[in-house]
Amino acid sequence: MNVSGDYLLAHDLGTSGNKAVLYSLDGQRVAAHEYAYRTSYPRSGYAEQDPEDWWRAVCESTRQLLQGAAVSASQIAAVSFSAQMMGCLPVDNRGTALRPSIIWADMRSGEQAAILERGLGMERVYRITGHRISSSYSATKLRWIRDHEPEVYKNTSRMLQTKDYIVYRLTGEFVTDYSDACGTNLFDLEGKRWSAEIADAVGIDIGMLPDAFPSTHCVGTVQQQAAADTGLAAGTPVVIGGGDGVCAATGAAVVEPGSAYVVIGTSSWIATASEHPVFDPQLRTFNWVHIDGQMYSPCGTMQSAGFSYGWLRDRVREFAALAGGTDAAGVDQALTALVAESSPGAGNLLFLPYLMGERSPRWNPDARGAFIGLDATHSAADMVRSVLEGVGFNLKVILDVFRVSGAFGEIIAIGGGARNETWLQILADIWNARILVPRYVEDATSMGAAMCAGVGVGLFDDFSSVKAFNPVDHVIEPDPERHQRYSQLYPIFNEAYEALCNVYSRLRQPS
Repeated sequence: MNVSGDYLLAHDLGTSGNKAVLYSLDGQRVAAHEYAYRTSYPRSGYAEQDPEDWWRAVCESTRQLLQGAAVSASQIAAVSFSAQMMGCLPVDNRGTALRPSIIWADMRSGEQAAILERGLGMERVYRITGHRISSSYSATKLRWIRDHEPEVYKNTSRMLQTKDYIVYRLTGEFVTDYSDACGTNLFDLEGKRWSAEIADAVGIDIGMLPDAFPSTHCVGTVQQQAAADTGLAAGTPVVIGGGDGVCAATGAAVVEPGSAYVVIGTSSWIATASEHPVFDPQLRTFNWVHIDGQMYSPCGTMQSAGFSYGWLRDRVREFAALAGGTDAAGVDQALTALVAESSPGAGNLLFLPYLMGERSPRWNPDARGAFIGLDATHSAADMVRSVLEGVGFNLKVILDVFRVSGAFGEIIAIGGGARNETWLQILADIWNARILVPRYVEDATSMGAAMCAGVGVGLFDDFSSVKAFNPVDHVIEPDPERHQRYSQLYPIFNEAYEALCNVYSRLRQPS
């Protein structure tokens, strides 16, 4: 493919909005523009978005980005995408959305998940897809539409993910990539094809699923109407891209087997690159197809990482407001400084970080947060440290699953929490691993999409170029003595969770 242009355009369509980022071909982040959109919650457990909001966000952010960077549309070599995963947007044969998209956070299809589990069983679906059965995934959401909105289902030509809808608007093609296909609970992970066995068991038409390709697949080019809407040049190559988590792995330079990264955000996950899927006997972790289309990205996600810290910070702010108040940045600085006043182990105070239930590794929606071992001698510093340590202990459960097949002595850290050096030191000490902090800790997702664009149109031979795009800035070394202390507390952390499981389920019972 003959490609001209000096820049790669990446769109990261998240839950709260779209972030358009412009990269030069040598990996420099040139400019960015964000455009917010809303999520509606029509009933408890429901979460929906209007796909027209996604398109409006892409159009507006593209125009504003090019204008602000003084870059002409003809200078864009290719455009690609990362986006929220596990959605369900039914469209007709002309690509018109038939209803709002049911997004990843929507949990309405529990009954449909039970239908699939009765039909095939949890372990069979896990072995095919690399994922547990859950109402988080697209399959049960589409079955819910069949059961509750039969007219919509009857008129559905394709079920699309967020980025797939935008790619259709740009090119007129119905496609998806392997990573987003994994997020449907319908994709044969190793065969890299849709599973007729699962589609039959859940009772949906496999013909509604778009053709799936590697994330580097060049779908086509920007069509005339889309060019007029977005400000892009007609004929600009469009590369499909991938799901946000898998793009983040590439942006973090996890592109070789045995490498690993952690995202420290509201939620947190650890993922690796592997030549083969990692099927955990206890079904604690799951698998994506890697952005390169050949490797795999075994992963484990906990619900409340940065959320646990944010919860504590917000409670402190509430107390501070009674005494005159302080802003979030001031509280962050104060809490980080406070941690140094507490020794590792926080005086034998443990925090269970399950404020929103738990996904991997516990898979327990009833789990709840708790301070264990609290007594009158504990200080505020101990409580802050225990929250940060609790997240580290929980992530270690995930990491230990992957360590069965490798040492993982180095882990790349990205996400907003990766700016907190105190927290990174705690993680390094708990995991006994070197923490590598790259230059860009909060743009890894869009950088992964940009790399898809570059590889997809032949500007880069492979994904190894990302190491020059996002090099390691500095390293956090683990301390052996502190690791020894944490090694004593880690089994107690797990025992504390197990001991409370019956309490959690009883608390969830109606009063």
